[in-house]
Formats: sequence, C-alpha cells, structure tokens
Amino acid sequence: TYEHQYNLLLGLAAKMAEEPFRLLIVDSVIALFRVDFSGRGELAERQQKLAQMLSRLTKIAEEFNVAVYITNQVIADPGGGMFITDPKKPAGGHVLAHAATIRLMLRKGKGEQRV
Repeated sequence: TYEHQYNLLLGLAAKMAEEPFRLLIVDSVIALFRVDFSGRGELAERQQKLAQMLSRLTKIAEEFNVAVYITNQVIADPGGGMFITDPKKPAGGHVLAHAATIRLMLRKGKGEQRV
C-alpha cells in the first residue's frame, strides 16, 4: 500500500544517517496511490497523500544530499486534441508535476527504439 511505502521512507532516514547513499529510486510512484484510491471521489485525498510522499522525498534529498529519481505512469488524455499524435499525459496531476525538478518523457519510436 502507499502507507507501507511512506513508512519505508520514514525508516529510510535512519538508514541514510548510518550509510552514505547518493541515489534513491522510487519506481512508479503513483502506482500504489492509483490502487488504494480508485475513483474520482477519492481524488482529493489521493493527491493530498501523494503530496505528503513527495514532500518527504524532497526532505530526504535535501537532508542527505541524495538524488531522488522517480518513475511514473502515463494516462490517456482524451482532451489532448486531434493534432497531438500521442495523447498521453503523466499520472499524478499538478502535484507530481510541480514536485519534479527535471522531467524526462520516453516514448516508443520505430521498432524497439525509445525516444
């Protein structure tokens, strides 16, 4: 659950104080939130909890001088317009978008190529 993931982050601070780390990777940060909060009725609470998680990651990055690398999922954007060839957008909304310093989007090119 997202709660378990958050609790792991809380315990991680003690571990980082003991051993020097330079990189923290969170794979698919939104995945557990999308499972635990399904439906529009829970969207506000999901975004609030996601913001808390991202805030904690920021504090860890600053306190321990560690890079935090987050991967995310994409969702279909039906309002993306007919002129957009790949109408997908990152999941997590503005909360996740504003937490990131650098964003990199990979997409499938021709064959097995990623661009």
